[in-house]
This record gives sequence, C-alpha cells and structure tokens, in this order.
Amino acid sequence: MAFDCDVLVVGGGIVGLSTAHAITRAAPGTRVTVLEKEPGPARHQTGRNSGVIHSGIYYRPGSLKARYAVRGAAEMIKFCAEYGIPHAVTGKLIVATDRAELPRLHALAQRGRENGIAVRELGPTQITEYEPEVRGLAAIRVRSTGVCDFTAVARQLGEASGAEIRYGARVVRVDRRPERGVAVRTARGDVVRGRVLVNCAGLYCDEVARLAGDEPEVRIVPFRGEYYELARPELVRGLVYPVPDPAFPFLGVHLTRGIDGGVHIGPNAVPALAREGYGWGVVRPREAAATAAWPGAWRMGRRHWRYGVGELRRSVSKGAFVEAVRRLLPAVEAEDLVRATAGVRAQAVLRDGGLVDDFLIREAPRTIHVLNAPSPAATASLPIGREVARRALGLLGPV
Repeated sequence: MAFDCDVLVVGGGIVGLSTAHAITRAAPGTRVTVLEKEPGPARHQTGRNSGVIHSGIYYRPGSLKARYAVRGAAEMIKFCAEYGIPHAVTGKLIVATDRAELPRLHALAQRGRENGIAVRELGPTQITEYEPEVRGLAAIRVRSTGVCDFTAVARQLGEASGAEIRYGARVVRVDRRPERGVAVRTARGDVVRGRVLVNCAGLYCDEVARLAGDEPEVRIVPFRGEYYELARPELVRGLVYPVPDPAFPFLGVHLTRGIDGGVHIGPNAVPALAREGYGWGVVRPREAAATAAWPGAWRMGRRHWRYGVGELRRSVSKGAFVEAVRRLLPAVEAEDLVRATAGVRAQAVLRDGGLVDDFLIREAPRTIHVLNAPSPAATASLPIGREVARRALGLLGPV
C-alpha cells in the first residue's frame, strides 16, 4: 500500500488539530493529514461554546477531566499569550442561591482543593464585591478561570502543526487492514491512505468507529445548549455559575463575559433531533431514529425525566429561562435577553443509560477513537492531544 500519510486524523475541531500538532511536535517528520467535513476548522463544539477556560474544579479527583483541565487551563493561557490569541483570566464565582445548595458548594470547594485549585469561599457581602448585581447565600471564587477564542486556538494549532488539512472532506467509508493500514473514502470520492487512523469526529465519533469496524459500546446523544446574549452587559463583570447538580455533566445556566465584552447566558440542555440540531426546526429523521434505537437513550430518559422536563420548559418558555437567570441576577428583565447562537454537546451514553462522565479514548488495531470529549475538552485540548498522539505514535512504531 502506498501511504498518503503516517497518521490520518478525522475531525478538524480543537481536539483533532491539537492531536495533529502534538504528533508533529513529538515526532518531527511524521506526515499527518486531517480530514474535516466543514469548509473550515472548529465549526461545531469548539466554535459554539461559551469560550470558558475551565479551572477543573468540577471534576472527580484523579479523572482525566480533572487532570487535563487543570493542566490544560494553564497551558491554554500560555499558548494564547505566545500566539497573541485574545484571552483573559477573569476568575469566576460559583454561587449558591438556596440553603439546600450549601453542602454541595462546600463539597465543591473541597474537590477543587483536592484537584490543586486555589479557591476562596465567600459570604453574601463578599459576592457583591466581585459582582454587585449578583445575589447569593454563599459562593466560591476560583481565580484560575478565564475566557479565550477557541476557534483561533484551533486554527493556530492546525497552522503550527504543519499537517495537511483537507476541508470539505466528509468520511463515508473506512477500510482498515490491521496488517497494513487504513484507507478512507470521502464523499467527494477521494481516497486517503494512512498507517494509523485517529478518530476525533466529535458529534460523529461513534459512527466513524463503526465505519472502521469497531463497536464503540456508546452512542452519541446530542444535547442542544441554547444561549441568550445580555443586552445590558454592564450587569455582569466576569463569570458567574450556579452550583451544579453532581448527577449530571451539565453546569447549568451561567453568565459569561466573553473576550469581546459581551455577556452570554446559558446554556440549557435539551435533546436535539439531529447531531447538528442547532434549533427545534432542524430534524434529521435518520439520526433521530438512530438515537431512539439506542436502549441507553430511553433508559437515560426514564432515569432523568424530571431534570429533562425543567430543561425543556426553559427551552420553550423565555419566561422560565428568565426565572432561572434571576436566581443569580435579580435585575435581569425578559427584554434584556436576546437569542444567540446555540451549540450541541456530543454526549456519549452507555447502553444502560449512564452518561459517560469522563473523557473516553479507546484503541483498536491501527486506530485511536476519541469517543467522549465534550466540555471541558476545549480547555483540556493540549493534554488530550498529547495523550492521543502518544497512543497513535505507539501504534505507528518507527516511521
């Protein structure tokens, strides 16, 4: 077989481009090709999130999310500074607005310390010193949280990698021969041959895994996150979060002052009817049917239906969304909220209905699959890329 490259990466989001960057840094001379179905990089999860550089406070000590987010946040800030990418270290508040949330807030502070994060616990008066319009019973101040332009980061990673990046290259077939390599056919009819395949396809990672002949044992269930923009951005100075429910990987409706000075509010989390279902009007019957056919989707729904009803209510009722925001920001009015671009979270769900709560990377012959990399994957993308690169180069052997 005549190889077009040594490592073939499917997916031009921040994780795929970080992987390409890490491979060429670790093994100069390694030929890397990235296939991305969109006309440019970072068009989905990377480019449609709130731009937050997460501290790592939320994640179970010792997990990949905790380790990679803490390490990745520091590295992301350094990377942005090195390449002149807009960013700011603003810090954030996690605010309890109900007495029932106080034990969870204290536990979160302890988890942050276990993860090596500097936290400060605040009372009501101290909250208003940081955020005059925010109200709460208690809060945690996390200094290491920030914001950046993740699309610019992804673009810079791609340029610095030296990889060949092919846009408009949607993968439709994978022919893997463990003793030789992998051949991929795109929708345009091009065939690209590599010695190792790396699947960083995000919303479609489980489908690419099955194309390669592997059963991922999870399915991506898309959850749409809907955002509003605050018409009075002066109400919020930095980043303000509610106390999250530990049973879910979603962080709740939060307030985020971005690098452009605007304030985004959201997201909620509602099931999408397509993997790129950025609105209720986007329906792809084949994708919706595939989600419905996965037993884990129904089991998840039965287990968490009360939570889901609340999210759906906030999706269809602006008044309900405003009500949720007012718990943190009492001064907000309905006319202050203007619809903004939505995102879709690629959440891996197990057959038993469990939500995969950590990054999930699996190896197969000649192949690495990244099967769960939602938030905080953008923050953690540099360490994730190095780990995937290490595994890919291990499969590659001497070039």
